[in-house]
Amino acid sequence: MALNKENTKVMTRSEYRRNKLLSETQSVVNNVTDEEQLLRGTSWMTAASILSRVLGALYIIPWVAWFGTFYNQANALFSKGYNVYSIALMISTAGIPAAISKLIAHYNALDEYNVGFDLFKKGMLLSVITGLVAAILMLLAAPMHSLTNGDPNVAPVLRTLSLAIFVFPSLSMMRGLFQGYHMMAPSAISQFIEQIVRVIYMLSTTYLIMVLGKNPTKHWPLAVEQSTFAAAVGAIAGILLLFYEFYKYRNYFRRCSLISKNAINVSTTKLFKEIVWEAIPFTIVPSAIAIYQLFDQVTFFKIMRMTTNLSYSMQNNLYAYFDFNANKIIMIVVSLASAISATAIPLLTEVNTKNDIKGTNKQIIFTLKLFSFVMLPAALGMAAVAIPLYTLFYHYSLPGSIVLEYSAYLSILFGLYTILATIMQGIDENIKIINYLIIGFIVKCILQYPMVAIAQPIGPLLATTIGFGVSCWLVVKYLKRQYKIKYSVMFSSIDKIMLYSLITFIVARLIILLLGHVINLQYKLLALLAVALAAIIGGGLYAFLSLKSHLADELLGDRVDKLRKLLKLSK
Repeated sequence: MALNKENTKVMTRSEYRRNKLLSETQSVVNNVTDEEQLLRGTSWMTAASILSRVLGALYIIPWVAWFGTFYNQANALFSKGYNVYSIALMISTAGIPAAISKLIAHYNALDEYNVGFDLFKKGMLLSVITGLVAAILMLLAAPMHSLTNGDPNVAPVLRTLSLAIFVFPSLSMMRGLFQGYHMMAPSAISQFIEQIVRVIYMLSTTYLIMVLGKNPTKHWPLAVEQSTFAAAVGAIAGILLLFYEFYKYRNYFRRCSLISKNAINVSTTKLFKEIVWEAIPFTIVPSAIAIYQLFDQVTFFKIMRMTTNLSYSMQNNLYAYFDFNANKIIMIVVSLASAISATAIPLLTEVNTKNDIKGTNKQIIFTLKLFSFVMLPAALGMAAVAIPLYTLFYHYSLPGSIVLEYSAYLSILFGLYTILATIMQGIDENIKIINYLIIGFIVKCILQYPMVAIAQPIGPLLATTIGFGVSCWLVVKYLKRQYKIKYSVMFSSIDKIMLYSLITFIVARLIILLLGHVINLQYKLLALLAVALAAIIGGGLYAFLSLKSHLADELLGDRVDKLRKLLKLSK
C-alpha cells in the first residue's frame, strides 16, 4: 500500500511538473493570435527575403560593370546554370524542409513534440542522402546537350553548383525545424548571412579575374563559374549560423521534449512515409517557376532558330533580357509572397489539424488580403520605374526596360500562385494543386511556339502569364466550391488596395516622365535619383492613403496607431 501511495505521489508531481512546463513554454504562443503570429513571422521572413533579394540584385551593378561588353553573355550563362540548379536543388531538398515544418507544426499542435524531433532527425538523414544523390547526378548530367544548348561554357558552371546542391538540403532542413516552431528569426538571419557571404565571394572573385586578371576576354567564363560556386560558400555560412542558433535554443527544445505527451508512437517507416508523402508536393509546387524557366531555356533558342535568322549572340542577348535581367529584379517583389507563405504554412496546418473550418477560412482570407496589401503596390511601383531601374542595374536599353515592365506585372501572378499553392498545401490539398499546376504547364507548352514566334523575348512571358493564370483560376474556383470561401468579404479591402496601388503607379510614372524631360535617365547616377524619388513619393503616398482610410489597421492591427500619431493623422 505504501508503495502504491508513493507511486501516486510521483505521478502527481510528474503531472504537475509537466503542466507547469507546458504553461511556461506555451504561454507566449497562447497569448498570440494566428494573425499576430503570421504578421510577426512574415515581418522576419519579409525583412530577410527583401534584404537578401535586394542584395542579390544590387551585386549586379558592379558585377555587370566588371564584365564590360561581356555582361549579357555572362548573364545568359549564369541564368542557364541557375535554371538547371534550381530544379536540381528542388529535387535534392525534395520539399523536405517545408514538409518537416508542416509536420512539426502538426505534431506540436497535438503536444507531441518528441515525434517532431524524431521527424527532424530522420529528415536530416534523408536530406544528406538526397543531396548527395542530386549532386552526383548534376556532375554526370552537366555535359548533356539538351541542358547546354551546345554552349561549352555551361557544363563547368553546372559542375560548380554540385557542392551547393549537396549542402543546401541540410541547411533547409534546419530552417524547417525553426519554422515549425514559429521561430522565424533564426531562419531569416541565416538566409541573410548566406546571401552576404555569397555576394562577397562572388564580387571578390569576379574583381580578381575581370579587373586584376591579365586576360579577362578569355577568362570571363571562369568569373561566371566562381560566381555560381559562391552559392556553396553562402550555404555553408548559413548552416554554421543555424548550428549556433540550435545550440542557443537547446534549453527551449529540451523543455518541449519534457512536456511532450508521448501518447503517439510513430515507427521509423511511418515517419519516412510521412516525410516523403508530404515532400513530393513541396518539391513540385514551389518548382513551378523554375520548371517554366527551364522550359524556356530548352525551347527558346530552338524556336528562335526555326523562326528567325538572328545570330546565336543576339539570341543570347534576347534570352538574357527576360530570363536573367528582368527576372533577377522582379524576384525582389516575389520574395514578399514567399515570406508570407513560409509563415502561413504551419499556421494553416495547425487550424486545419484541429478541424477548425471557421479558423481555416479566416486564415485564408487574411493571408490573401495581406498578400494583396504588400504585393500590388510593390509590383506596380516597379513597373512604373522600369526604365531607370533597368538602367541602374544594367545599362540603358528600351527593349530590356519593356521586358522588365511586363515582368513586373507578371510578378503579381507569380506571387499569387505562391500564396494559393501554400494555402492548398496548408489544408492538405496537395494532389489538387499538383493537378492544377500540370494543367497550367500544358497550356504554357501549347502556347510557347506561337508566342515566341510572334513576340520573341516577350513571348515566353506571355505563355507563362496564361499558364499561371489558368492554375490560379482553378485554385480560386476550388476553394470557393469546396471550402465555402466567401471572397466577397475581401472586396472592400481589395478595392481600396487596387485603387491606392493604381494611384501610386500613376504618380510614380508621372515623376519618371517629368524627370525624363529634365535629366538624362541613361546615366546610372541620375537613374538612381529618379528611382529613389519615385519610390519615396509613391511609397509615402500609399502609406498615407492606407493609414488615412484605416486600411492598414485591418491588416496590421493596433500597431499602426503609433505611426498615425507620429504623422498626426486623425483616427
